[in-house]
Amino acid sequence: MFAYILRRLGALIVILFGSSFLLYNLSAISTDPLADLRLSDAQNRDYLIQALTRELRLDLPPPLRYFIWLRGVLGLFVGNPNFGLTREQQPVVEAIVGAIPTTIRLVAVATIVAIVLGIALGITSALRQYSRFDYGMTFFAFLLFSLPIFWVAVLLKQYLAIDFNDFLVSAKIPPPWIVGFSIATGFFWAAIISGSRKRVLLIFSSVFVANSIFLTLISASEWLSYPRLGPFAIFIFGIGIAIGVTYLSVGLSDRNAIKSTLLIALVATILYFPAQSLLDSNRPRVGIVILLVTLMITALSASFLFARIDRGPIVRTSIITSLLIFILILIDQMMQAWRPFVESDDVNYRPVATIGQSTIWLTEVSFWVRVLDFAMHLVLPTLALTLISFAGYVRFSRGTLLDVLNQDYIRTARAKGLTERTVVMRHAFRNTMIPMTTIMVGDVAGIVGGAIITERVFAWQGMGTLFNKAINSFDLNLLMGVILFLSTLAILANLIADLLYSALDPRIRVGAGK
Repeated sequence: MFAYILRRLGALIVILFGSSFLLYNLSAISTDPLADLRLSDAQNRDYLIQALTRELRLDLPPPLRYFIWLRGVLGLFVGNPNFGLTREQQPVVEAIVGAIPTTIRLVAVATIVAIVLGIALGITSALRQYSRFDYGMTFFAFLLFSLPIFWVAVLLKQYLAIDFNDFLVSAKIPPPWIVGFSIATGFFWAAIISGSRKRVLLIFSSVFVANSIFLTLISASEWLSYPRLGPFAIFIFGIGIAIGVTYLSVGLSDRNAIKSTLLIALVATILYFPAQSLLDSNRPRVGIVILLVTLMITALSASFLFARIDRGPIVRTSIITSLLIFILILIDQMMQAWRPFVESDDVNYRPVATIGQSTIWLTEVSFWVRVLDFAMHLVLPTLALTLISFAGYVRFSRGTLLDVLNQDYIRTARAKGLTERTVVMRHAFRNTMIPMTTIMVGDVAGIVGGAIITERVFAWQGMGTLFNKAINSFDLNLLMGVILFLSTLAILANLIADLLYSALDPRIRVGAGK
């Protein structure tokens, strides 16, 4: 395996610098930084042309300029990289290092959400093949897949930012919206659970009534103005998470796993009270780490308490449950900061941001207000990227799972008497993930490309903004720095995909063939 990785890295490095050579020369030949100066009527035009020619070394042929640039890049191996200067005389490395965290924050969240939701709904659609839910999800996926991302981003700014901010002024849900949302929710759950017509009508009616009562209480209690989960909701959601994760991971028949995850939900509810003082202290980051470590210790302890043999699946189930409940407690903490955030002069009751990465605070605010501010600026661009890539995951995971379910070993597993959950989760799902890895790791680089448009619409200063700036200003050094980073990301994604193949499928043996 080690020799295989070295061979792959060697080939990828050759590809990387070969592509950079072509891109550098094509970019240098196709652009002319002196075009505007040649048309200028300024008296010092000739001087400016000579100065820019010396600065950019335009008197040298592009291939020679490439190797001069490459010499600086290779200084990375001796600890002295030099990617050149931008047109504003800023080091390219500083510009890229400043933009990378912004793009990674945007791309990482969008990719994770799209993968989780897309694969979950795609698998559900495959298991409900030709049902109402399957037809509805197919239509919804094709609709999203056909929409241009810039148009989706503009619609989100209008309806989920401008109009939604206006709604939050009163935070009262009108009766027509309660009815409409309850109907949509009823259709959704009736389509997922499905069954006979009588059963579908019963599910729809129950969900419609329950959701209408819930939204009416939310509106009457002004919960949207003062949101909070509290220990009771943490406990209820914690039990739901424990049961759901256990069902998907090992099945509800595993009593030891059920006991372990329910104990974690109970302990997390008890920890909620001391966690409030830790998270509201002068060092909230320390409180976050302490809470996370405590929940992880609880998960491991519960696993070893109830599991005598075959602890691995129960440990995995308990850790996932702890992480999800931990995220739930952090969300509750951000909810408690909602009112100070909304009422601050810098936000002025417009919490859903349409532009920028964060609010420029004129006064000192708490840690959780800043975290909430980052989250609210992340909502719209993340949602825009998620909706587009989400559709692809739904269609691909559905088609792949349907293909796997028709294989002989699936019929054999069913003939052995295994439950449908075991057949799907332990046999079909793992083999479904093998081709999905290509989509997942490649989508990271693809979403970075899509973020160029998204960053421009929402005025984020990430890699997309740098790429657009480099093209418009004929900044070859900046352009090559951005391209080198994106190319490296794409190449590493392919390497990770190859390694994941062998991890997911033991039949794949690297170097076994001749």
